[in-house]
Amino acid sequence: MIASIKEFFTQFVEPGTRETDADRLKALQIATAALLLEMMRMDERIAVEERDSIVATLGQQFDLDSGQLATLLDLAEQEARHATGYYQFTSLINKTCSAEQKIRIVENLWQVAMADGHLDAHELHLMRKIADLLYVGHADYVAAKQRARQTSALPAATGQ
Repeated sequence: MIASIKEFFTQFVEPGTRETDADRLKALQIATAALLLEMMRMDERIAVEERDSIVATLGQQFDLDSGQLATLLDLAEQEARHATGYYQFTSLINKTCSAEQKIRIVENLWQVAMADGHLDAHELHLMRKIADLLYVGHADYVAAKQRARQTSALPAATGQ
């Protein structure tokens, strides 16, 4: 998963030049898109609502033009098929994103996971794994989940 996404990541955000807020935002955009696609493919089916949630999230929160968005989504989908782990990718996020940005990524992941109206065990596992790799604390993890639940089709339920 890592090689092509890392290449795309560094194409837009060169190491050592992430000094401005705009550069940090670009790093967050790319990282979020790749992880959102991973979340989309976690359960047994890829729902249209999940794909729409990814496009809406990226469109609402970030300023990617349609060409950049299409390129990023295609690249991330290709690489996601070959994923063996998340550490290398999340380590890039840890190097370039603030704690607040990482919490935002977790919230966006929750939104995609909940977009189809249910949480699969694989989605829950990936959420915990990514949150741990991004060093997002439990309180922030739960708060991000609750904010995502408020905007999703997922009914409130105990244990999820």
